[in-house]
Amino acid sequence: MQIQRIFSGAAWESKVGYCRGLRVGNQIYISGTAPIDATGGVFAPGDAYAQAKRCFEIIQQALQELNADLSNVVRTRMFVTDISQWAEFGKAHQEFLGENPPVATMVEVKSLIDPAMLIEIEVDALVNTEDN
Repeated sequence: MQIQRIFSGAAWESKVGYCRGLRVGNQIYISGTAPIDATGGVFAPGDAYAQAKRCFEIIQQALQELNADLSNVVRTRMFVTDISQWAEFGKAHQEFLGENPPVATMVEVKSLIDPAMLIEIEVDALVNTEDN
């Protein structure tokens, strides 16, 4: 079975040994996606909503590179450093995925790779292989 991998160019990919996204048949897996700006820094430090939106923008681009879109997402996992901001994270989730709601998990974690990051999101998606 053919495996298609895509990379975002983030320095962590080569240091840690992972890819942004992977497609096997009709299954797509997008790695934990942090709120990174165009220069590799943390996007919108302290802003839970803006960081979640940025994660979904990066995820959306990765899905497109794998011939899919947000409507194909079937599961999201949100790792957050402050669960009390759940509504801000959830608002971004609803805006990007509300028309085709996936199953979702949000859990609080002690920390992420950079202390300024408030959220990291990973997704799984399924595509109709007859269409793609």
